[in-house]
Amino acid sequence: MRRIPPTVPAAPRRAAAVAAVLAGLLALAAPAPDAHATELPIFDAHVHYSHDAWQSLPPKEAVALLRKAGLRKAMVSSSSDDGTQMLFAEAPDLVVPSLRPYRTRSEIGTWVRDETVVAHLESRLARHRYAAIGEFHVYGADADLPVMRRVVQLARQHGLLLHLHGDAEAVERVFRQDPGARILWAHAGFASPADVRATLRRHPMLWADLAFRSDPASNDRVAPDWRDAFVEFPDRFMLGTDTFTPERWWYVTEHAAWARRWLADLPRELAERIAWRNAEAMLASRRAPLAP
Repeated sequence: MRRIPPTVPAAPRRAAAVAAVLAGLLALAAPAPDAHATELPIFDAHVHYSHDAWQSLPPKEAVALLRKAGLRKAMVSSSSDDGTQMLFAEAPDLVVPSLRPYRTRSEIGTWVRDETVVAHLESRLARHRYAAIGEFHVYGADADLPVMRRVVQLARQHGLLLHLHGDAEAVERVFRQDPGARILWAHAGFASPADVRATLRRHPMLWADLAFRSDPASNDRVAPDWRDAFVEFPDRFMLGTDTFTPERWWYVTEHAAWARRWLADLPRELAERIAWRNAEAMLASRRAPLAP
């Protein structure tokens, strides 16, 4: 006699069909994965949102651009500081405020001899919280002028990082004033990789951002001299876009994509350090403020 295969009862068949339909509906309803979920997160350590930028790019739109680039954090300073405060109010989870001495961008070349800058900084430090003072421009012996000396003192008093755009001599002079200072060297001083390495060897509390440095990579491959610098100092380099003009804001997303391409030429752990881990570790090493 031919065996007749057993049949599945009707009720279980209906239950299985319903479960399949529900699973399909849940899959359709689930949110699409974040476009940057599989991409390398980035901490952009060099962003400005100055008065000429916020006139054409409102805070909500600026934050949307930062998020579109897949940024984990952005250290922002502005001329004037009102721009930084507007962005921080819009996205406190994303923006790390830094206090720039300039009230307008025109003060870049005059601030270090302008004693009114000191009162401006003291007033802002009394009202808001910051991770750093800067980015500011200072070169050579100007680092020993009274205004700059007061900036170094204020950073020590409040336990803040100094974001310094200048030459190696200015860096050396600041460390002589305060051997315990913490300095982020903007653009790695625009120095050669060999000179950057020499300066980093002398100062364990010196970091370097790579904003506006196109030389670390060519055709999305890391140049050998920069690779040597990254390998010797895997915990000292970080990324930056430098939105110093309003037009640069439209480059944030493109810059992040380019950075991910050349970082892919490095070992994953080193790439992650440069992309975001070093910046977060630098800020976590925050110096204790002086007792009032």
